[in-house]
Amino acid sequence: MNSESIVLENTEILAELCGANDYNLSIIGDLLGTRVFSRGNELRIESEEEDKRRLFSSLIDALAASIDGGMPATPDLIIALHAELTPLGDRAEGENSLWGASSCDDFFDTCIQIPGSNAKVYPRSKGQSLYLKGLATHDLTFSVGPAGTGKTYLAMAWALRELQAKARRKLVLTRPIVEAGENLGFLPGDLVQKINPYLRPLYDAMEALFPFDSIRRLEETRSIEVAPLAYMRGRSLSNCVVILDEAQNTTKEQMKMFLTRLGENTKAIVTGDITQIDLPKRTESGLVHALEILASVDGIFVSRLDARDVVRSPLVRRIVEAYENE
Repeated sequence: MNSESIVLENTEILAELCGANDYNLSIIGDLLGTRVFSRGNELRIESEEEDKRRLFSSLIDALAASIDGGMPATPDLIIALHAELTPLGDRAEGENSLWGASSCDDFFDTCIQIPGSNAKVYPRSKGQSLYLKGLATHDLTFSVGPAGTGKTYLAMAWALRELQAKARRKLVLTRPIVEAGENLGFLPGDLVQKINPYLRPLYDAMEALFPFDSIRRLEETRSIEVAPLAYMRGRSLSNCVVILDEAQNTTKEQMKMFLTRLGENTKAIVTGDITQIDLPKRTESGLVHALEILASVDGIFVSRLDARDVVRSPLVRRIVEAYENE
């Protein structure tokens, strides 16, 4: 049996890398599909696959460098670095051009630290890495994929960082109101109270990333604004980040109206799952239509996530795979 071993002279880095009761080594072993063990100051795997041994070596080197730079070896970081070092495989050619395989050169540029929050967000798959790279380099980003792939969570983390870093003056959250058997008029309260249940996924992401009291202060100063998509007509959105969630439920007219609201220094993020369209029959999805007609337009990035990018849970990944293979 061929093996690969790495000797770490710095015992503090070795202890941090292994984790309590070698928990981190068990995570690395699960990711690589083989046992990882330590003997003294040596880490070793045994595998007949040269690619796996090379990936192990690269991953340990990257983790040691991260720890030496003051970044703890958390399970999220290990998973993220493994995803970053894993070859791109059959990702689209346009996506490959954004991100080189088996390199961590730009990885930490995509990690999100939100000012005023302890949360640190890492891309946990190659698709998520490409998504965050696209957000940084394009004014309009479409993120399309099934549930659990981090479309909304990563969009919210990136937007909150922009807002808190004063790079943009406002965060605008919107989505089409398409629900079976309900409409805004039947819900109690003012507009904000009516729209909030529909924007709950965005709020869930915000509250996982940022202190609740800070969110309320930003809302009070209108630095965070929620609005139904129907209320966007006639507006010009400048110097802000706009997230359009559940975009698969927009009509062609609504999508065109939204995209033409974007003003100077504005970043727009459009998320949706084209396998879960709730529009009436014979009504074409504005998201599907936009992806077709804007395919050759400069300044637009399309992130296409799939079952490989599901990070919500292994069960959700298997469910998504089953539907994709139907």
